[in-house]
Amino acid sequence: MILVTGASGHLATAILEHLTQAGASATGATRNPVMNSHHWALDFDVPETISFQGVETLVLVSAGTEEDDVVITRHNNAITAAERDGVRHIIYTSLTDAGDHLGFALAHRWTERRLRDGKVEWTILRNGLYAELIGQLLTPRNGVISAPFGQRGVAAVARNDLAEAAAIIARNPEKHQGRTYNLVGDKIITGQDLADELGTEYRPGNLGELRQALDTAALLPFQPSMLLSIHSAASHGFLEGTDTDITDILGRAPLDALGIAVAAAGPTVLAGRTGATVQI
Repeated sequence: MILVTGASGHLATAILEHLTQAGASATGATRNPVMNSHHWALDFDVPETISFQGVETLVLVSAGTEEDDVVITRHNNAITAAERDGVRHIIYTSLTDAGDHLGFALAHRWTERRLRDGKVEWTILRNGLYAELIGQLLTPRNGVISAPFGQRGVAAVARNDLAEAAAIIARNPEKHQGRTYNLVGDKIITGQDLADELGTEYRPGNLGELRQALDTAALLPFQPSMLLSIHSAASHGFLEGTDTDITDILGRAPLDALGIAVAAAGPTVLAGRTGATVQI
């Protein structure tokens, strides 16, 4: 059986949909499965609740944006339980090769090392930034895109492509044992690209202005630095590297990331102003 963690989130939900459509024996796990009684109840903060008995392949979706020590502890608890319960293969949704400059990279890289040093076969999916997220970050306000992305861009990728790739690998994990894939887009999205598609103006601000805006928003304490790191890395060209891994796994070209970003350019990143939230 295949078990997908984080089943209340968008990525895990999409992975499960692809697995179900392919006829795979799969289910989800979440901390609170009230919305879907078929999902397993697992709380990575409480090790005694974690059981992977009967699971052959575990798709370990990164356990939320929290402080590094919290995420690392959750991942370690899950991997330790998988080793104990005889899971044969762990597929981990990590962060793109280019993501080392981002404020949420450390927990991903620690988890990768834990898997490599562990007792279970593994595959690491270094997921690029979602096209949906880039669209949210570049949402126009008062007819202007002012996010500090400078003149550089991001090799963003559709969340659904990442979900499909994870499902393909989960159905036949032995083919991908010990592999690390860099799952980014095949094209770069810039702030100007989005402005051109939306028929609006692109006038990028600076990081100081963004920090001031984030400091007045109703965000969790660690979130402003995470979001600032995305803008800083993007504006200085660190997120532009494209790759063919996603195409090779899917057997087709990636979905139109720019079109998806344009469609997502509605909710604002500032939760305190609109109630919207950004998933990283």
